[in-house]
Amino acid sequence: MFPFEDEQRRERRRLIETIDGLSDDEFTSGRTLCEVWSPRDVLGHVIGVDAVGTYVRYGGRINVANAAMAREARELSRAQMMDRAAEWAERPALTSRLGALLFLGDLGVHHQDILRGLGRAREVPEPVARAILREGIHLSMWMNRRVLRHRLVLTDGDRAVGRGREVRGTREALGMWLSGRDSVADELEFAEAR
Repeated sequence: MFPFEDEQRRERRRLIETIDGLSDDEFTSGRTLCEVWSPRDVLGHVIGVDAVGTYVRYGGRINVANAAMAREARELSRAQMMDRAAEWAERPALTSRLGALLFLGDLGVHHQDILRGLGRAREVPEPVARAILREGIHLSMWMNRRVLRHRLVLTDGDRAVGRGREVRGTREALGMWLSGRDSVADELEFAEAR
C-alpha cells in the first residue's frame, strides 16, 4: 500500500456516488467549474489520468491529452462510463497508486468542480481538503501565480502560507481559487490592497 492510496480510493468512490446521484441531463450537459466540460467529461478525464500512455501519445501536451480523454468519454454510454468508473475506483493503475499524493488533489478539485458547478456542496474530508490546497498551490505556480502574490490564511487550521496581500478561506476554497476557479473568490476574504 502506498501513501494516500486508501484516501484516493475513498475519494474515487465518493465521486462515483456523486455521479450516480445526477440525472441523465446533469450527467451529460450539467455545468461544472471546468468551463466547457460536463460531469461526464470530468469523469472521463479523471478516469483517463490512470492511462499515462494518453499523455505520451499526445507528446506530453497535457491540455490536448485531457481534451482527448473527455472526447472519448462522450462516445460511451452512461452505463459504460459507470462500469469503467467502478473498475477505476477499485483497481487504480500503478502510476496512480504511486502518485496518490498528487492525484488526490486533482481528483478532489474535479469532484468539487462538479458539485460546485451544479450548486451542490458536501463536507470535504480533511485529507482531500489538504490535497486540494496542495493542488491549487502547484497549479498556481504555472497558471496564475496567485500563490506568489498572496498570503494564504487558512480558516480551518494550519499556518499561513506565502507573502503579499492576505486572503482568508478554507483549504478547499483557497485551493479551488488558486487552481483558477474564480467563482470561489466570493467565499474568500481579501485584505485591503496596500
